[in-house]
Amino acid sequence: MTEVRNLGAVPKTDEPDALAIVGVGLDGSETILTRGGLDARADAFARGLGRHGLVRGDRIAVLSANSPDEVAIILGAMRAGVVPVPVNHRFPAATIAQIVADSGAKVVFCDDARRPLAPAAVPAVAIETELAGWLDPSPFEPIEPAPDEMALMLFTSGSTGRPKGVKLGHAAHLWTVRTRMADDALSGERMLIAAPLYHMNALANALLALAAGATVLLLPQFEAKAYIAAIDRRRATWATAVPPMIAMMLREKAALADAHLTSVRVVRMGSAPVNDALSAQIRALLPNARIINAYGTTESGPVAFLDPDGSAPTGSVGRPHPGVELRLVGPQAPELGMLEIRSPALMLGYHERPDVPSPVTADGYYRTGDVFRRDAEGFFYFVGREDDMFVSGGENIFPGEVETMLETHPDVLQASVVPVDDAIKGQKPVAFVVKRPGSALDEAAVKTFALEHAPAYQHPRRVWFLEETPLASTNKIDRAALRALAERRMTEGGGA
Repeated sequence: MTEVRNLGAVPKTDEPDALAIVGVGLDGSETILTRGGLDARADAFARGLGRHGLVRGDRIAVLSANSPDEVAIILGAMRAGVVPVPVNHRFPAATIAQIVADSGAKVVFCDDARRPLAPAAVPAVAIETELAGWLDPSPFEPIEPAPDEMALMLFTSGSTGRPKGVKLGHAAHLWTVRTRMADDALSGERMLIAAPLYHMNALANALLALAAGATVLLLPQFEAKAYIAAIDRRRATWATAVPPMIAMMLREKAALADAHLTSVRVVRMGSAPVNDALSAQIRALLPNARIINAYGTTESGPVAFLDPDGSAPTGSVGRPHPGVELRLVGPQAPELGMLEIRSPALMLGYHERPDVPSPVTADGYYRTGDVFRRDAEGFFYFVGREDDMFVSGGENIFPGEVETMLETHPDVLQASVVPVDDAIKGQKPVAFVVKRPGSALDEAAVKTFALEHAPAYQHPRRVWFLEETPLASTNKIDRAALRALAERRMTEGGGA
């Protein structure tokens, strides 16, 4: 891949008949694109963009569930120098309209189900029925990007304000692909992706798999039974997931009883650390799989830590990747602090947001806003978001730190901690817990465990049990929804 300069050209191949993407429907149907077929479709779309008057530097929005055509659109646009903007289709219509307007997209490509969400101010193209009119079948020579030319734009989730368009360069993410290929030999692997392609985790994994000669098994969205069936039927060897996905799979006992999941050799977990209880469940579910705790951000990419020999303790993301520079900053650094990262994968900046201070330091480090702990052996552990921290009676509490403690209980599969208002303390922690299947764990036992294993100020004043944790549109825990639920339950139950 050394000659490739354009990120959209990563799937170009000498094996046109090899499988590139298997689009796996929730009903078990399949849409197959060979590597040659994907290459031709991306080229045809690149030519079609020019035929319809789009020029280098223009933006197009993509509003769609995961599909092989969505991948071809993203690749083809980048080949033409047109910037694809995958849009979070779980946002409200007003937010989607704002993102499309902020990006400057000239056209929105959408699937039928999301056509009603497309803003009226911009022309919309239905992928299922109108994409053919945008294809001009013939080979296309990808543009040669300038050193800092933008390849694509991803918008942040907006959890801390108006979504920001993150400008990502061709050179930066080709470096990411090459670096990850050097870390893992993926040729011939079958990588299952169910997270949305508007999220860095899923899109980066798809680009990596295509560049490395692996096959992408692409679900339109995560659904536990369909995910299990895809592993079984297509013999997936790599599975990408987040902890709540595994918790949901464990509930599908009938589907699991009929499935063969021994083909999975690697589970790449993102968005949250894996605790001991969940790790044991994953090993029982996928007995041949090595678990990788991954970490990355939209602004700095997915290359930050590495655990090449599998020696990292449970819950650790590994040690710093040799290709990046990391540091922890704050009064307790270098043992505990906010992570800053410098690497060739850093973003080009935020798109037309002069109101947002740059998160890049004067010496070129991106301030992630994520707090990490480093142990004596140099392994790093995610503690929590700097902006998730709250103060209770003068004590700083990181929800992630309390969650990690609670998840050491053998009957706790997953814990989520949020603050609620308190007249005396200002705020106090409460917890939502997903129990191990079959467990008789109750609220009193969780509180007692917390008081025995952590400072008293960290113990959750109330504990509620859930069948599954609600997920935000990026497949991370929806803390805003949990906080609203906690406040409602405190009001209904008279507090604690």
